[in-house]
Amino acid sequence: MPDFVLALDQGTTSTRAVVLRAPGLVPVAIAQRELSQHLPAPGWVEHDPEDIWRDSVAVLREALAAAGARAADIAAIGIANQRETVVVWDRATGAPIHRAIVWQDRRTANACAALRDAGRSALIAERTGLVIDPYVSATKLAWLLDHVPDARARAERGELAFGTVDSFLLWRLTGGRVHATDATNASRTMLFDIGRGAWDKELLALFRIPATLLPEVRDCAGDFGPTAPDVLGSPVRIMGVAGDQQAAAIGQACFRPGMVKATYGTGAFMLLHTGEAPVASRHGLLTTIASQLEGRRSYALEGSIFAAGAAVQWLSERLGVLRQAADADALAAAADPGQLVYLVPAFTGLGAPHWNAAARAALFGMTRSTGPAELARAALDSVAYQTRDLIEAMHGDLGASAGTVLRVDGGMAASDWTMQFLADMLAAPVDRPRFTETTALGAGYLAGLAAGVCPEPEAFSAGWRLDRRFAPAMDPAMRARKYAGWQEAVRRTLG
Repeated sequence: MPDFVLALDQGTTSTRAVVLRAPGLVPVAIAQRELSQHLPAPGWVEHDPEDIWRDSVAVLREALAAAGARAADIAAIGIANQRETVVVWDRATGAPIHRAIVWQDRRTANACAALRDAGRSALIAERTGLVIDPYVSATKLAWLLDHVPDARARAERGELAFGTVDSFLLWRLTGGRVHATDATNASRTMLFDIGRGAWDKELLALFRIPATLLPEVRDCAGDFGPTAPDVLGSPVRIMGVAGDQQAAAIGQACFRPGMVKATYGTGAFMLLHTGEAPVASRHGLLTTIASQLEGRRSYALEGSIFAAGAAVQWLSERLGVLRQAADADALAAAADPGQLVYLVPAFTGLGAPHWNAAARAALFGMTRSTGPAELARAALDSVAYQTRDLIEAMHGDLGASAGTVLRVDGGMAASDWTMQFLADMLAAPVDRPRFTETTALGAGYLAGLAAGVCPEPEAFSAGWRLDRRFAPAMDPAMRARKYAGWQEAVRRTLG
């Protein structure tokens, strides 16, 4: 039996493929390509689906070559994807009708405000676990149908297909034979009843979405069909699909209620496993599907931070403060500790627990002495402050049943400076695993589980390995002072 699993992690700023050796999913080879960002108007963010497709095929082939493997050596492929990003394509040709509208995009803020004013918040929260915000998919899809010429009429005639990025990739990888998604991605559209596990007719009517557009919703681990022969040389079965944050939680072995992980990439996302029944948040968190295996759903509370690594990218690409993002640690370490400078990185609004699409980024506390080092530190520190906001909300919802140890992953988890400040600000341990590409690991595990080459969750959890535990060391009075300054900065940003 083939003993490799191939994971495709299609993210917001890059696409990577990882070859993993089963059953322990030891990484063997990685290939990665950066993804071009299109910013056609303030607050608008788009991707070219053809770029996503070309990059995905390229990294799959490059990772296989780097591992010295062939398609016949691969037991299964798993896919993790940037969630909420919307693609609509022609069923006959597979061609997208417009660039993908990315989860960060804010063009539908007015439509969301109108829905709130019309009293739709309670219905949407009850059915989907979500708040009305441009972040999620439904208003983006409605915008495409309304603004691309003839799109709505073509959708009603059954000529078009909608999906998040996983669905688009499944369609292309299988040669147009499979139009499907998994329950975790469906739960992020604002069109899916997470309690019943089905598309909701009332919500489809609210957004005027024809049901013929929608993909079939399946388990996260199962047979999604074989790849077309020309993709990798011979067919390989796709056996796992999950949204990137749920995949990361699986890769972090967060299978038990109370376990919590945070992934730090372009944005940052925390998932707290809550068990087999959904928990409604009273503190601005989202209720979402953590996984669906053999028809059984587990749930999580989620906190969404729209700008984490994006704040460092801003310093590098827009201000020129950093030559490259990797320089942020050393520069932050040189900052004057007496300056309390706060960056509220609301470049595309603020996510949980504030949910303010109109908020915009602001800097507070600058003096004539403030320079690049203080800006770098403010950008890194903002990640910890925003995480503290989410932890406070989680404890407000679940009290002592919320976990006390945070498992971290993603690109920013490699920053010792950021992770230590995070532990200091949370007054709790922060655990970094040996392999921080846990999104790919989770996608690979789902595929390997379905293919029968990976063990059940309990045995997989036993293989989780710690790289480093960051323990809090900050004086409590200083912690309180710093966090109070952050809270004041957020209040002033919100106006």
